[in-house]
Amino acid sequence: MAPRGGEYTVTSKEGVVRAAGCVLWRRSPVDGGLELCLVHRPKYDDWSHPKGKLKRSEEPLAGALREVEEETGFRCAPGAPLPTARYLAQGRPKEVTYWAAEATTGHFSPNREVDRIIWLPPVAARNRLTQLRDRQLVDALLSTLNLA
Repeated sequence: MAPRGGEYTVTSKEGVVRAAGCVLWRRSPVDGGLELCLVHRPKYDDWSHPKGKLKRSEEPLAGALREVEEETGFRCAPGAPLPTARYLAQGRPKEVTYWAAEATTGHFSPNREVDRIIWLPPVAARNRLTQLRDRQLVDALLSTLNLA
């Protein structure tokens, strides 16, 4: 499968796959409560935060904002940096840099990588996330927003 929108530098000099993403949040249009956006990736049948590999020479924040828009259809205003996730993906070390980001404008349309998104309150989002490392990002976001 060819990469979207250009060539990717999938590894750093140390052989680490570099990626970036956001914990995307908004205030509920129904009750004003905090909601987090999770994406469903049919390729992996998982629920996660929007994220993806960086393009060649792309700065992590620019990549995170690009990935959020590509995967969710939403533009966002970046906030505080969140913990970087480091793990093995298909036997290779991967490093994903994250930010808190408030959704501003947009509308979701299913695409090749993401077939569904869901907006959930933090506790429900935490429980829906497939990976434990993604759940820790919910806690970090709440702490950043002073809601922990």
